[in-house]
Amino acid sequence: MAKKRMHRCAWAGDDPLYVAYHDEEWGVPVHDDRLLFEFIVLEGAQAGLSWLTILRKREGYREAFAGFDPEKVARFTRAKCEKLLLNPSIVRNRLKVESAVTNARAFLDVQEEFGSFDEYIWRFVDGKPIVNRFKSMEDIPAKTELSGTISKELKKRGFKFMGSTICYAHMQATGMVNDHAMACFRYEELV
Repeated sequence: MAKKRMHRCAWAGDDPLYVAYHDEEWGVPVHDDRLLFEFIVLEGAQAGLSWLTILRKREGYREAFAGFDPEKVARFTRAKCEKLLLNPSIVRNRLKVESAVTNARAFLDVQEEFGSFDEYIWRFVDGKPIVNRFKSMEDIPAKTELSGTISKELKKRGFKFMGSTICYAHMQATGMVNDHAMACFRYEELV
């Protein structure tokens, strides 16, 4: 008897790292502040690059950015940032490295004001994922009016590298929107 092939979103391709990310993480609602901060750092690093490049460097980022502990990252000095720019395990871009530190500080301010970053960010979707009904990758937008609103709000709070497109990617990654294609096995699992 032939094994039935599982249908997944076309972007996952066949790279094992990408497939695992698609099958286990992408679109799963995240309510853990540390993981939300991790995605902020990684999404900012991804600007202009492929997500697969960032996934391949994820462990390097985890080590370089103190396990994505925003309190520790917020205390990174200029000297620490200069040292990070020599680290081949991450994307060595000064603006991206410095934005991770800036964003950690802004992230802590949001936690202080709202009790958690989770409380703050999920209020934009009334605490539950937006379930889209896309048939193919071509239907999925790179940004939306809502991601533009979130981007403006984050920028007002001092966040960097959080434009509308990055915000939408963050929303997809953290399950604020379910953008799995309707034929993908994960779509129904996450509804």
